[in-house]
Amino acid sequence: MALIPVANDQLATVVTALEMRRKPPLRPVPPSPLRLVHWPAPASDKYRALFRRVGGPWLWFSRLVMDEEVLRRTLDDSRVEVYAAVDRTGVELGMIELDFRVEATCELSYFGLVPELTGKGNGGWLMAQALGFAWRKGVERVWVHTCTLDHPAALGFYRRHGFVPYKRTVETFADPRVAGILPADAAPHVPLLAPVSR
Repeated sequence: MALIPVANDQLATVVTALEMRRKPPLRPVPPSPLRLVHWPAPASDKYRALFRRVGGPWLWFSRLVMDEEVLRRTLDDSRVEVYAAVDRTGVELGMIELDFRVEATCELSYFGLVPELTGKGNGGWLMAQALGFAWRKGVERVWVHTCTLDHPAALGFYRRHGFVPYKRTVETFADPRVAGILPADAAPHVPLLAPVSR
């Protein structure tokens, strides 16, 4: 068994892909004070702000550094659906992104709530909404991935909702905090080992 060194300005994570091959049985939708708002082709800055708010604590950064033209091709595609979870005052506190660009498949590309809502039952409500939208006519597979940088309960959460793990990979990438893409205090559970660019 070998330990593989990771440079101080890099991160390594184990990524687990999970899938559903059949629509789960209907369950009562858990209550939540939130509601979903469909964001067809959202403005890039609005989308990135919510992406950062929900994903920053878990070091989501891919959409923050994505070329604008590539991001627009994704967000403007009618087969990609973005939903914001909002509170009674309209403040965005979570997101779902569903990608139907592969035939008969729905990828749950992004799914999450701000950390303040974690552990309060809102995740079950959000997943019920996501699966309700994902399993539509013609869809034969719904899949999602999570990694060891995510909330420690994420993998168990997906499994409880019917997803089955089918693949594991190791991913390494530049720590987004070092380049200033995310603040140095993002994801305090992941040690920052390299100096931050100013």
